[in-house]
Amino acid sequence: MNMINDTGKRIHQEAHDLFMQYGLKSVSMDDISSKMGISKKTIYQFYTDKEQLVAEVVSQIINQNQQNCDEDIAQSENAIHEIFLAIDQMSKLFQAMNPSILFDLHKYYPQAYKIFVAHKNDFVYNKIKQNLLRGIKDGMYRGDINTEIISRFRVESIIMPFIPEFQSALKVKLASIAEELSTHFLFGVVNEKYYPLINKYIKTRAKKSLTNV
Repeated sequence: MNMINDTGKRIHQEAHDLFMQYGLKSVSMDDISSKMGISKKTIYQFYTDKEQLVAEVVSQIINQNQQNCDEDIAQSENAIHEIFLAIDQMSKLFQAMNPSILFDLHKYYPQAYKIFVAHKNDFVYNKIKQNLLRGIKDGMYRGDINTEIISRFRVESIIMPFIPEFQSALKVKLASIAEELSTHFLFGVVNEKYYPLINKYIKTRAKKSLTNV
């Protein structure tokens, strides 16, 4: 039984790594079986088809993302710091992610795309709105913000780097785009007297990046 479970986990992990590197559409079940040195028949003992495999990989990524998000919120110093922790998580994820993944998901894998949309419109939206309310309550964010409108705007801006036309026009890495849009968002919602705090977090992240080079 353990051998069966281990094989299923290895298939899942190999698929995850290939999807993240090459995108969803371009990776076939043959590619996965070849990379693992197993037959395609063995893969189908664990997954009915590629749609199911994609859906499970996407679900795992989302579950991990949600767990990381909750942990970041719990350890954040304030609403602004919470956003910077989210930027760090996005940067890690986006650096390892092929830019075509969301396009492939939307066009070819409806089951998995529904899972992603539910995550975006429920979990991500609510966490952003809670962050806005936290910032307003603490006096860090402007009190005149329409939290519903800005939360929806922020959700869609996170997805913006994956739009093919957006990518091709900029030719900049996903992580860099996400960081720029997140910083722009912060300066739009934060009270001016907290601008120095934003700059402090930006400098701290820059120092960490240099240390890790």
